[in-house]
Amino acid sequence: MNHKDTDFQAFSHQILIWYGLNPRELPWRGTKNPYKIWLSEIILQQTRVAQGMPYYHKFVKNYPTVKDLALAPEEEVLRLWQGLGYYSRARNLHSCAKYIHFELGGKFPETYTGLLKLKGVGSYTASAISSFAFGEAKAVVDGNVFRVLARYFGIETDIASSKGKKEFETLADQLIPIDQPGEYNQAIMDFGSRQCTPTNPDCSTCPLSQNCFAYSQNLVKELPVKIKKLKIKERNLHYYVIKCGDEWVWKKRGSGDIWEGLFDFPLFEKEKVNDPYHFESLEGKEFQAFDKKYRHILSHQKLNATFSQVEIPKKNYEKLADWCEKQGFLLVNEEKIDYLAKPKLIVNFLTDQGI
Repeated sequence: MNHKDTDFQAFSHQILIWYGLNPRELPWRGTKNPYKIWLSEIILQQTRVAQGMPYYHKFVKNYPTVKDLALAPEEEVLRLWQGLGYYSRARNLHSCAKYIHFELGGKFPETYTGLLKLKGVGSYTASAISSFAFGEAKAVVDGNVFRVLARYFGIETDIASSKGKKEFETLADQLIPIDQPGEYNQAIMDFGSRQCTPTNPDCSTCPLSQNCFAYSQNLVKELPVKIKKLKIKERNLHYYVIKCGDEWVWKKRGSGDIWEGLFDFPLFEKEKVNDPYHFESLEGKEFQAFDKKYRHILSHQKLNATFSQVEIPKKNYEKLADWCEKQGFLLVNEEKIDYLAKPKLIVNFLTDQGI
């Protein structure tokens, strides 16, 4: 790759022209409020705009300022995040809000370097906030930017490698206009998501096609290069829906769990152990009340879940309460189930049951 500064300027100029002709109205654009920008960026990590938009509105409505979010109970924050996945984002969001409010006096750091010190804020998010809110000329590099730069400049370095990330970040910082960093960052991300798409990009209408390496060399499908493949683990889960009258048995996921702080039912994995729960002392009757099997796909796991129901006689409620205490489970009245923060898999099951 051997491009002159004039090539860089022409590239950036074309991106900004395209952006001006193809505006996209989003609620977090047009603001320099670092709280709203930070909130939108955390929500949109590994999430499509259409999916994240309702969550952004819910959070802004419930927590208009970083102080409001900092003072909110964690369970309430997780409940509001329910269904969006990657729950560590919500926990980091809440932890970061408390740090900004209590330790930084409610003020966000104004530089890329300062923002990187915040929990849950990586290179991309720090670049976005610093450029959008504070006008720092620091380029964002996400999947869309990787794709645009790899195709246009003909970069074949693996984007999943540390060498590749450094190469792309260096190039991106050379391209960003000092006088329009925020607008340019938004422009190139939009260009990648709407024009230079992962599959079947419309190269015939692309303003950059004349000088695009991938287009001229017929390598659009081959770039960018990503060699590293994520191994997907398949797990088979069996949940027990244990009821005693209107009381349900729930388990709160512990520290370090991918669903930390969320609630689901007692379960066992078929490949690991035999049935670990014994309900004889509670006179529990187990039966397969739910024929439907549920699948849920996480970034690195495929979950196959089945559910069976266990009915405990009301006369044994006290025994059940003691059993729950020993097992680390909770008894929750059916009317209060909606207030629990739950994984999407459990929400789908309950929806099917009319709960």
